[in-house]
Amino acid sequence: MFSGDLRRHYDGQLFTSRELALLSHFYEQQRRLNPIMKEVVKKEIIKWHDVRIIYTIFDSSWVSLVQCVPKKEGVTVVSNDNNKLIPTRIVTGWIVCMDYRKLNKANQKDHFPLHFIDQMLDRLPRKAFYYFLNDPNDQEKTTFTCPYKTFVFRQMPSGLCNAPTTFQHCMMAIFSNIVENFLEVFMDNFSMFGNTFVDCIKNLELVFCRCEETNQVLNWEKCHFMVREGIILGYKVSHQYIAVGKEKIEVIEKLPPPTSVRGIRSFLGHAGFYRRFIKDFLKISKPLCALLEHNRPFNLDEPYL
Repeated sequence: MFSGDLRRHYDGQLFTSRELALLSHFYEQQRRLNPIMKEVVKKEIIKWHDVRIIYTIFDSSWVSLVQCVPKKEGVTVVSNDNNKLIPTRIVTGWIVCMDYRKLNKANQKDHFPLHFIDQMLDRLPRKAFYYFLNDPNDQEKTTFTCPYKTFVFRQMPSGLCNAPTTFQHCMMAIFSNIVENFLEVFMDNFSMFGNTFVDCIKNLELVFCRCEETNQVLNWEKCHFMVREGIILGYKVSHQYIAVGKEKIEVIEKLPPPTSVRGIRSFLGHAGFYRRFIKDFLKISKPLCALLEHNRPFNLDEPYL
């Protein structure tokens, strides 16, 4: 979901003259793209232009670069060059994004708080049903160059340092009186719930009206309505419990025993993400954590396994 006009619901500024005082202008030269990346950029630019997300500009004091990054979903275990099993993300495609590092360096950071995911999840279980669903003066600063033309965003793009907090601020302003009652919002992830079918219909109608009034757009392919359980931010939530997705557990089970300090850090990082679901996690992980101590001999013997 993206906002049609964030300025109407956000009283701050993405950029100010004071914040950009050290950066009056910059212009980055275009990078070469290989044929595959060039075709990915071309398709995305055409799609954005057709729906009026971007428009052409011929003179701008700020020009950033376009780049492609792998779109990764899920985790699997593969063998590396040394025939060791390592966890890796599954690449399912490519995402076109902008390199706004120079612009972000000059911009003052917005410290609007994002919600804690675990606290948000605690409010979701035990429900019967679930359904998951910029100022013109600032636009020039989002200019980016690609092999075809130079474009500017009409709406706030990803890649800006204050984009996540600005978006969350906007969503909280739009849905301030219903958040935590029957709606949870984390960035562009909406989770609604209700104890009866009638309540769900009323809540859904209210949220749809609010989206229509504020010109918000939903991605219907990612929406699910009136379900008993669903996946929210990587967790499986139902009216009875919160659980970890089965595929994520299988990945951890397939991980080989760590053979180095770096391997222990990686393993603890994977397992620690789900520590709330593991009884006595601190007690279980304490021997492994001890191996991370400075000048501690690395000896991963039977007690650790």
